[in-house]
Amino acid sequence: MVRPSIATCEPSTRPCLATRGSLPRSRTCASLLFLCLLLGLTVFCSDANPCDSKLPLLPSSMRAFFLLECNITLTDLPDKTMEAKCLQSMFELIDSGFFNETKIQEIAKGATEINVPIYRANRKLVATKNGGLENPSPLVFNPSWNREVRRVQGKRFKYPSASGVQLLRDEEDIAFMSVLELGELIKTRQVTSEELVRIYLKQLKRYNHVLEAVVTYTEELAYKQAKEADDLLSQGTYLGPLHGIPYGLKDTITVPRYRTTWGSTSFKDQVLDIEAWVYKRLKASGAVLVAKLVAGSMAYDDIWFGGRTRNPWNIEEFTTGSSAGPAASTSAGMVPFAIGSETAGSITNPAARCGVTALRPTFGSVGRTGVMSISESLDKLGPFCRTAADCAVILDAIKGKDPNDLSSREIAFEDPFSVDITKLTVGYTKDADMKVVEVLGSKGVIMVPFELNYTVESVQGILNFTMDVDMLAHFDEWQRTGQDDLYEAQDQWPVELRRARVVTAVDYIQAQRARGKLIREVEKSFTVDAFVGNVTDWERICMGNLVGLPVLVIPTGFKNITDPPTNSCRRRTTINAGIYAPPERDHIVSKSSRIYVLYVAQ
Repeated sequence: MVRPSIATCEPSTRPCLATRGSLPRSRTCASLLFLCLLLGLTVFCSDANPCDSKLPLLPSSMRAFFLLECNITLTDLPDKTMEAKCLQSMFELIDSGFFNETKIQEIAKGATEINVPIYRANRKLVATKNGGLENPSPLVFNPSWNREVRRVQGKRFKYPSASGVQLLRDEEDIAFMSVLELGELIKTRQVTSEELVRIYLKQLKRYNHVLEAVVTYTEELAYKQAKEADDLLSQGTYLGPLHGIPYGLKDTITVPRYRTTWGSTSFKDQVLDIEAWVYKRLKASGAVLVAKLVAGSMAYDDIWFGGRTRNPWNIEEFTTGSSAGPAASTSAGMVPFAIGSETAGSITNPAARCGVTALRPTFGSVGRTGVMSISESLDKLGPFCRTAADCAVILDAIKGKDPNDLSSREIAFEDPFSVDITKLTVGYTKDADMKVVEVLGSKGVIMVPFELNYTVESVQGILNFTMDVDMLAHFDEWQRTGQDDLYEAQDQWPVELRRARVVTAVDYIQAQRARGKLIREVEKSFTVDAFVGNVTDWERICMGNLVGLPVLVIPTGFKNITDPPTNSCRRRTTINAGIYAPPERDHIVSKSSRIYVLYVAQ
């Protein structure tokens, strides 16, 4: 039977292909057909489902181009051999041109009859909600090099004493005190939590119009939590160094009754009734939430639906991202500490740009329930602070097994304040800040030249495959419904996630196998207790995140900006260093950084 509106179909079940007269179809036409197959938009013919009943399922723009490019007319369909040859060109684009004609026919038929229904069933089952807050992947990454199962000691860190600290007169000076100093002021009742909340809310509102670092002020909640902290202290209950201390959360972290926007226009009014695990831990420690801080849109960079976050040291410069708000707010004295996250550079880059101390801990140290997910095997939460000691205090409060995060673990970190530095061997790379090397060496640390060697050349590609495919799984519906057209920076997630759509499962798993090789080679090459090196090098960022290495970013100085507008310009570029350690050795980076900071402060 002839179908005059579209094409002629044989009474058989197979992909519907058409001819350009008597000539072979173009590579573009074949590519379109195969792309439709990958996207679940295959044109399919059978007696019950003729071609013209399926073609309208294509997007209108693709349908028009399909008809024009393939020049579909009232002609007979090609045989199966021709179909296979036409599809061959598209298989070559994904480096799979080794299939013969028989196998290509089998793949086309199987993908249509088996794969596409499974794609749709899985999407319906687990992918109708964006953000990856539910149905986490069981593909759990464990960066530990210790093959032995060990019991975890519940011993807490012995914090350094801040005794003798006095309340400063100027509120601006108070705002730049460390967590340990503020904790001592509260413990000795020189200041109340409510007074600190008032000071930091004032700072936030004073500078946010310039820095664009705050999404939501949690003022009502802050005063409520501060009053509870003050009441507990008056009753003789002290919860520790975070008791009554204000802080901020990156706006990828959920807090009930408040927006969690992920920095995105698509989700700017989103309120999730989920209490994030890290928020629970901080609340139990007595900390007081004063603001939800900017995350670059869907945790990509420093651009978000309300603007672009700026560097307090140079407001003509942006923070980078995606933990833009935590970095800028801590740097500007708007909060004493903040929690950010990293998949690939989102803690290290903004911390370095804004000149603050920040810790990207060992993967799995901190539970991620209630946090927007990019990649289950890469995402990490960590603190932005004024000092290395503060970072250790915060990590001690938030680390531990989250029962709803399969990748989180109880890790027995040693007390960084009790490490014998004279027994440490610390390497330094060619790009290390030699001032840090000299300071550590002068305090008794054994310093040696060092390079981390591995043969895997595709480190950056492995990270991109892992991050982008995982991210697309969490935002599949967002892309399918065209919300990516509303994204704030079209050259970021939209482009990357469209490319991720055609990464095959086999290639994704092969990337993970290559990642395993990288991990083994880095473990073998890591012959020192820690090493000092550049913290913003992209290759090192990718390697460190794939392997799960902890790193602590420390500011080491400043330099003048290039071409200042006036001779009296106070804008500066920060100088930073990173101290890296093997997984589960976070205490070493904290101790090494603290030695440097204490020496410089003398």
